[in-house]
Amino acid sequence: MKTVERIFQAVLFEVTVLSIIIPSSVIIGGFDTGKMTIVAVAISLFAMLWNYIYNLIFDKLMGFNRLERGLVLRVSHAVGFELGMAAITLPVMAWYLGITLLAAAILEAAFLIFILVYTLVFNWAYDRYQPYQVWFSKH
Repeated sequence: MKTVERIFQAVLFEVTVLSIIIPSSVIIGGFDTGKMTIVAVAISLFAMLWNYIYNLIFDKLMGFNRLERGLVLRVSHAVGFELGMAAITLPVMAWYLGITLLAAAILEAAFLIFILVYTLVFNWAYDRYQPYQVWFSKH
């Protein structure tokens, strides 16, 4: 996957997840819309950078044939990605939202459960259907 497609994949991933996470956390968690939008966008920007770096490393370690990756490898991929995200975002989210680390951990756990499933499904579907190739390749 070339850099331009990696950027496309990361942006598509983040735009889709933001459209789900922001309204859900406001409705379910009762958080202020403005603060939650800032938190979600900041985490999203970090996630795009992390996504690029993590997937570059993962591809080098696990091989470039993404179609041959099975469920165990895809689950490992998603878990590793999310653990890296949580290490940075948890303390930042607690500080900005003015909540305890425990409250931030609970919020992060809810995000993590959603994002783990979302990441697995998104990347599997992306590899299967390759929207960048479909939308931008010359026939």
